[in-house]
Amino acid sequence: MRFEGKKGVILGVANEKSIAYAITERLKNEGAEICLTYPNEAIQKRVIPIAESFNINFVEKCDVAYEEEIVRFRDRVKEVFGSVDFIVHSIAYADREDLSRRFIETKKTGFFTALDISAYSLLAICREFEDILSNSASVVTLTYLGSVRVVQNYNVMGVAKAALEAIVRYLAFDLGTRGIRVNAVSAGPIKTLAASGITGLGEMLKTFEEKSLLKRRVTQEEVAALAAFLLSEESSGITGETIFVDCGYNLIGF
Repeated sequence: MRFEGKKGVILGVANEKSIAYAITERLKNEGAEICLTYPNEAIQKRVIPIAESFNINFVEKCDVAYEEEIVRFRDRVKEVFGSVDFIVHSIAYADREDLSRRFIETKKTGFFTALDISAYSLLAICREFEDILSNSASVVTLTYLGSVRVVQNYNVMGVAKAALEAIVRYLAFDLGTRGIRVNAVSAGPIKTLAASGITGLGEMLKTFEEKSLLKRRVTQEEVAALAAFLLSEESSGITGETIFVDCGYNLIGF
C-alpha cells in the first residue's frame, strides 16, 4: 500500500459528502495514519463518528482563524506523530451574504474573513508545520475554477482561491529545497456542505453536466484519487501546480 507507514493530517472533513472525507477514506484504505481536525463543537459532533468509522483515534481541535490554535495543534501532532508526511488542506469559508449579493458589495470584514480562512490558513499551517514535515512530504489543498474565471455568485471566494493558488506556488518555492511538494487540486462543483452556501448551485451543477467534455459531474472519489496521487511518491516530480479534475469543464469557452 502506497501510504503504509505514512502519517499526516487532514483539515476540513465536515461530513460523509465532503471531498476531505473521500480523501480520508482513500488514504486510510492505503495504510495511512491520519489525524483529523475540527474547528468547533458543531463540526466535532460530525467528525468524531467519521473518525471512529475509519478507526482513527487521533482527532484534534484546530480553528485556523486563531494562530495560537495552529501552534497548539502542531505541538500535539509532533507529540503523537513526531513527523508528518502529508497535509491535506480542505478549508474554505466566506460569509453567506457575500456569496449571494454582487461582488462589488463585499465589505472589508467579509473580504478579510474569506482570505484568512480560505487562503492564509494554508500558509500558516505550512509555516508552523515546516520543522516537522519529512523531507519527502507532500501538501495538497483544494481550489476551484472560480479562481481564474468569473463564476456567478462565487464572488469573494474566487478571489480567495486565486490567492490560495498563488500561495501554493510560493510555498512550493520555499519548501522545495527540502523536497517538500505543494500542489492544488481544482475540482469541479460537487454538492457538499461548503458548496451549499453558493446561490444557484443546482443550476451550476446542471450547466457543468451539460457542458463538460465528459458530459457528467466529477465525483468525490475522482478528486480523492488525484489527491492521493499528489500525496504519494508517484508524483515526486510535481510541485507548485494547480491540477484540474473536472471532466474537462475548464477547457470550455462557451
